[in-house]
Amino acid sequence: MITMDDIIREGHPTLRQIAEEVPFPLSEENRELGDNMREFLKNSQDPELSEKYQLRGGVGLAAPQLDISKRVIAIEIPNMEEEDGEPFLSEVMYNPKVLSHSVQQAAIEEGEGCLSVDRHVPGLVIRNNKISISYFNQDGEKRNIRLKNYPAIVVQHEIDHLNGIMFYDHINEANPNYAPDDVLLIQ
Repeated sequence: MITMDDIIREGHPTLRQIAEEVPFPLSEENRELGDNMREFLKNSQDPELSEKYQLRGGVGLAAPQLDISKRVIAIEIPNMEEEDGEPFLSEVMYNPKVLSHSVQQAAIEEGEGCLSVDRHVPGLVIRNNKISISYFNQDGEKRNIRLKNYPAIVVQHEIDHLNGIMFYDHINEANPNYAPDDVLLIQ
């Protein structure tokens, strides 16, 4: 089981590397990696388990955050409209790629956080509001999906980890809370 002790923190060199593609068919090791990453996210969102194991809540995790330089991300976004329903997006993505994106930009109003960053970093992280991505699932099937708003931001954050980019690299240093008028602010 992955715990916070397994997650490397900012300053670690792996977080600044470009991760390697994962070959298919998937090895048992890479399948297990994806399963463990998704399990961590589910556990981190469970009030009892997160308290018991001292897990910070997360909706996304990238393999480089575990000091594994592979292009694997796990996403576990709860469905905000259904209290106990199915998650909005629950997926392990191997070799994800952004195929296209909107001109419209968006940012989370309260800023972004990261399991690899133990401090609050104020500022707006401006990203594309809509993206189309391709990835392979654990069965080796190629998938194409479109995401917008919060889910699009989460996936872009995790794909950035695969490319050695931290969320705060996107913050305007001179004016951290500046957003052009046409940027959609998501609460």
